[in-house]
Amino acid sequence: MAPAVRGLKSFVWQKLKSAVFDDFTKEEEWKVMLLDDYTTKLLSLCCKMSDLLAEGVTVVENVYKTREPVPNMKAIYLITPTKKSVDGLIDDFINKSSSRYKAAYVYFTDFCPDSLFNKIKASCAKSIKKCKEINISFFPYESQVFTLNIPDAFYRCYSPTLEKTKDKDAVLQVMAEQIVTLCATLDENPGVRYKSGPSGRASKLAQLVEKSLENYYKTDERSQIKAKTHSQLIIIDRGFDPVSTVLHELTFQAMAYDLLPIENDTYKYKTEGSGGKEKEAILEEDDDLWVKMRHKHIADVLEEIPKLLKDASSKTKAAEGKLSISALSQLMKKMPLYRKEISKQVLHLNIAEDCMSKFKSNVERLCKTEQDLALGTDAEGEKVKDSMRVLLPVLLNKSHDSYDKIRAILLYIFSTNGTTQENLDKLIQNVHIESDSDMIKNWKYLDVPVISSFVAQQHKYVRRDRSKEETFQLSRWTPVIKDVMEDAIENKLDSKDWPYCSRCPPTWNGSGAVSARQKPRASCREERRSGARLIVFVIGGVTYSEMRSAYEVTEAYKSCEVVIGSTHILTPRKLLEEVKSLSKPKDMVCIKDE
Repeated sequence: MAPAVRGLKSFVWQKLKSAVFDDFTKEEEWKVMLLDDYTTKLLSLCCKMSDLLAEGVTVVENVYKTREPVPNMKAIYLITPTKKSVDGLIDDFINKSSSRYKAAYVYFTDFCPDSLFNKIKASCAKSIKKCKEINISFFPYESQVFTLNIPDAFYRCYSPTLEKTKDKDAVLQVMAEQIVTLCATLDENPGVRYKSGPSGRASKLAQLVEKSLENYYKTDERSQIKAKTHSQLIIIDRGFDPVSTVLHELTFQAMAYDLLPIENDTYKYKTEGSGGKEKEAILEEDDDLWVKMRHKHIADVLEEIPKLLKDASSKTKAAEGKLSISALSQLMKKMPLYRKEISKQVLHLNIAEDCMSKFKSNVERLCKTEQDLALGTDAEGEKVKDSMRVLLPVLLNKSHDSYDKIRAILLYIFSTNGTTQENLDKLIQNVHIESDSDMIKNWKYLDVPVISSFVAQQHKYVRRDRSKEETFQLSRWTPVIKDVMEDAIENKLDSKDWPYCSRCPPTWNGSGAVSARQKPRASCREERRSGARLIVFVIGGVTYSEMRSAYEVTEAYKSCEVVIGSTHILTPRKLLEEVKSLSKPKDMVCIKDE
């Protein structure tokens, strides 16, 4: 049975099947599978244990840990080419007489350095029946979202303390190679372009990706040079749209991850009643209701879920009303499905009500100010004449915490393209945020003007007119990246601001992309597979609202699928902490591995 996965996850699973499991299709015997931390997370994102069982894997173990030997079984090692993982492999076969397994089939996620390969050869070559590099060094986080496993990438890309070290170049090289494994998994050789900027960071990464793509397609499994496909890869620096990183979002997924203590996609909640138990649920794409609701506005979610609950309850009651034996037996068969359906609805209603209690207590008052500052106009479309007058009520309100005030100050600074040193000092002193002032000041390292100057005046992206689109008053802002996606598909990006670094850019005309206002054709999924792909990579983190934009644009332009990725996924609080850390020395920065 194929796993219930979507998009990118499906591509990764198919690649794993063809590169790893197809080697064993003729063998009927059971196998042990050894994973490290990275590949454990990779597999958990794209398959279930039942899928591995279907491939003949009976046990999954951690390569780092001590295990009981099973000398009559073959072992599949799906590991990263690191010293720790390779040492785990060697340790299993160090003595031929006491080998843990019958034989080893080794699959590296990425290029294995000669030093590690030679170490394996010298230690346990006779026990290894196959050794292969499969080139998957990214996580398919969602069906159209990917991340790279580099938790310290933000610090290494933007910290001034690493300016004169080789750290910055090294992390860009690693990122380039990982992005190429994404392109390879999608079987794309896209035209690479980037947003030109003062630091040249996006330009440098784009050049490295282009070079790595050239090298990969000269030496891939087919050993033939692959022509450019009808797809684009656009590389953007995080400072390109700072507003979307700090604004309070009111769509379900973005709001939940911003306001609730969700860690590792796990939401904890209590069941009703005095003896309510604490439960936890993982927010993932296996949950169809989550997929259906995650990009909707919270107001729509709170309207739709109670309706679904009512429908599910009435179905159960209607079924219970029929007292014939056959009706009761049918009901018993359906009850687990009803229970599962209702428990999902209760879970998401819990999340939505949790979000709303935070919204009503504090966030609602912030949203109007944030939207007015972000857009430079109020809900009636009138221009904001005095941004400081808009900001002050937030700063004077004692119920707002320092994080919310910092977010509002940043939106004020972004809206005015920087402020004076004197004004910034006053804001920091009056709001008593001296200890967190680097959350504001360090944006300069992302090429975002904090102190206004003639030199720092940025060329702002010309926004699309969305005045005729229906929006909620407190959700008028659209991430800039959505405009970029639409302009790229419609071939409207200025080649001076968005140069190609490919020698032969693809013919890009949106590949038959249609407007959202046109009636979609029934075969849009099949059409999309044969259409173009737009891959967007943001250096330094991607927001949930930007992820949502990828799905919205894909839905609007039926023949072009948008895939978005970054080094990691941002929440406003996490980003502010990372920005604050930029001015600290490297040994004082604690990087959390996601």
